[in-house]
Amino acid sequence: MRQLDRQIESQFYERTALSKNKAAMLTRGAKPKPQDAVTPEEQIKDPYVLEFLSLKDEYSESDLEEALILHLEHFLLELGGDFTFVGRQKRLRIDDEWYRVDLVFFHRRLRCLVVIDLKIGKLTHADAGQMHMYLNYARERWTHPDENPPVGLILCARKGSAMAKYALEGLPNKVLASEYRTVLPDEKLIAEELKRTRKLLEERG
Repeated sequence: MRQLDRQIESQFYERTALSKNKAAMLTRGAKPKPQDAVTPEEQIKDPYVLEFLSLKDEYSESDLEEALILHLEHFLLELGGDFTFVGRQKRLRIDDEWYRVDLVFFHRRLRCLVVIDLKIGKLTHADAGQMHMYLNYARERWTHPDENPPVGLILCARKGSAMAKYALEGLPNKVLASEYRTVLPDEKLIAEELKRTRKLLEERG
């Protein structure tokens, strides 16, 4: 546990620099207020830093999934404090075909399931269509009456901004895509990103 604490402390600023919502990361210790509204975009980071997986240069999607499950505690910390693990390789049947969802989590503040699809390559429009199908099924079969509609997260090695825009915007279901990195960037890049973040926070007052 001490080793994990040291790891979290030593990598906090690196993770802050890489986080899409840097202000939220830097004020994570603040006590949330009941009236604070959160959105999936605010709760899902981009990119995720998965250097703790120690993956080699070449690996498959099943290797990635196995590594994430093996290091589930670390992965939950990287996702954020409100995620709870529900299951892996969750099966669903549509017509006469079986499909498997890589990972399913529940987000306590969003009050919804988060369906995660792992991709070792670049985001494609087919990935978005597949996730849209998963979410339609999850909303009908897996979601409890007091929960919000599920959110989809495509965790991919790379994504093009134009592809992400045209493939994900306007869908009835909320589908997000985030990149993951298996190594941290160099210290110079981190320092520059932290300077920009600090300036942004100062401008906001």
